[in-house]
Amino acid sequence: MFLTLTADDSVQERNHTSMMTSIYFIIILVSFFLAGTYILSFFGVSIFALRIAGGIVIMMSGFALLNGNTTKKRIGDKVRQEAINKEDVSFTPMAMPMLSGPGSISLLIGYFSEYQTIESRGIIAAIIVFTGIIIYFILRSSPLLFRLLGQSGLKAVARIMGFIVLAIGVEYIISGVVGLVSDLTSNTAM
Repeated sequence: MFLTLTADDSVQERNHTSMMTSIYFIIILVSFFLAGTYILSFFGVSIFALRIAGGIVIMMSGFALLNGNTTKKRIGDKVRQEAINKEDVSFTPMAMPMLSGPGSISLLIGYFSEYQTIESRGIIAAIIVFTGIIIYFILRSSPLLFRLLGQSGLKAVARIMGFIVLAIGVEYIISGVVGLVSDLTSNTAM
């Protein structure tokens, strides 16, 4: 997707887009990580419902990776064409929804409620920043990676990652269902 959207850009423009995409990715995910619980409480959504819905979204992403439908399913043809004609694609569609979509946002909101200590939350925020740095280097070296792996190599990596993402989604759904059942049974016992 990144190579398609930046096909006519110079190396410097592509590097700038890589940097801005990474920065936007970090800002979006850290913001939702820190404020997501408050947003949920405003709308009256339980953390268990978020985990189940987030697990379903993550599973769908995993299925898409397994089937090789990564960009087709995430953004439509109209959005893709608009992005190609845009001057700057770093915020949308690259940072959001491609890199920081509903699955990662729901996962981070769940982590915020699960990990209560400042140290744990600091580590998660640091991991988001570290992931943003890795994304920068991957996007920046994407032409080289494409030449090394080729289309079939990228598809193989995507399928392996799809299986892992699918397992994460299943785990997240199980966590949400178990938490919901536990919460319901403890409330009815009172």
